[in-house]
Amino acid sequence: MSASARAPTSLLTLLCYGAMMCIAIGLNLLPVFLTTISRTFGGAGGLTQEQLGRLGAFAFGGLVVGIVVTGPLADRWGAKPFALLGNLLIALGLVAAALAPNYSLLGAAVFFLGLGAGLLDMVLSPVVAALNPTRRSSALNWLHSFYCVGAVVTILAGTLALRAGLGWRATCLVFLPLPAGLAAAFWALTFPALSVEGCRMSLRSLLRRGWFWAALVAIFLGGATEAGMVQWLPAYAELSLGFPAWVGGVALLLFSLAMAVSRMGVGAAGSRLDAYRVMAWSCGLSTLLFLGGAFLPVPLLALGLCVAVGFTGSCLWPTMLAVTADRYPEGGASMYGGLAALGNAGGICMPWIVGWVADHMDLHWGLAVSALAPALMLPLVLALGASRALPRASAGAA
Repeated sequence: MSASARAPTSLLTLLCYGAMMCIAIGLNLLPVFLTTISRTFGGAGGLTQEQLGRLGAFAFGGLVVGIVVTGPLADRWGAKPFALLGNLLIALGLVAAALAPNYSLLGAAVFFLGLGAGLLDMVLSPVVAALNPTRRSSALNWLHSFYCVGAVVTILAGTLALRAGLGWRATCLVFLPLPAGLAAAFWALTFPALSVEGCRMSLRSLLRRGWFWAALVAIFLGGATEAGMVQWLPAYAELSLGFPAWVGGVALLLFSLAMAVSRMGVGAAGSRLDAYRVMAWSCGLSTLLFLGGAFLPVPLLALGLCVAVGFTGSCLWPTMLAVTADRYPEGGASMYGGLAALGNAGGICMPWIVGWVADHMDLHWGLAVSALAPALMLPLVLALGASRALPRASAGAA
């Protein structure tokens, strides 16, 4: 590849990393201010745990809608229109959230934040994979590590805003220049084709493969593993462990930092690590850490175990995405869309389930329920790894 060809490729890859940070803004700003929003819209008694969990579900609901709508269209129309629209919707959602006068309109704003994030989530992985065809697994892990970098920046800014008394509405507007600037930058660039005409495997064909169905379930559980802790960690630290609100924000910051370090490490290691073995260890350790964080009687140690889940569980999503892309390299954007939709569906279900259990029991038990996701994913990952040596056409189920 010539130097003139490499320059646009590198620039677009870097801009995709920045757009992944926009996804993080859309999904991580809310948890930092969860208790503050509860007091703003719920009066003296605050919102119920279920109502708070429902806000997270709105965000992930918008995410899944964006992915499902974009998936079939990106192969036909290309990624550029959806990269532009995704950033613009996130900018619109930030403004709407800052101005929302009631809970219902805040929910609508959060949905649009999720919708914009879903459009970006759909196209960024196949774009980066197409730009870096000889290092797809490493590039995807690096791409998803920038989600964590964005989460760290978002949480740090939100936590500092709490300490400074700036407020959650003004903080929403602080992040507005990033998606607006990325939309302008994307406008001037040419995007790669996401599949080669005549070579792409259709989603219908993929859905006839048993291995792909197992991968969809696995990435659903991987998304649930992340989302349960991400959504509830600040509130759990404040309401159940007795820490001040800013400590919950710092805990979520450290959680996201641990996620970034883990994903960058897996991306840097590349083929030197067995992907299935890494995921299996991650599932087992995450299960133990969830249970310890939920029930350990020493608050500081319990909080530390919750933060450690960020390190052990963060590789599950991008690594499952990468091994599926390696299994079906001709899958195209629709394959990435199916995987992303199921992964984010896990993000819809788990925060809501945690809130529902917390309303009926307490938040300790609500968080403990999250341990089911990595525990159920463990045998599935082992089965997928064991079947990788089988011929793909075996029994028509591979």
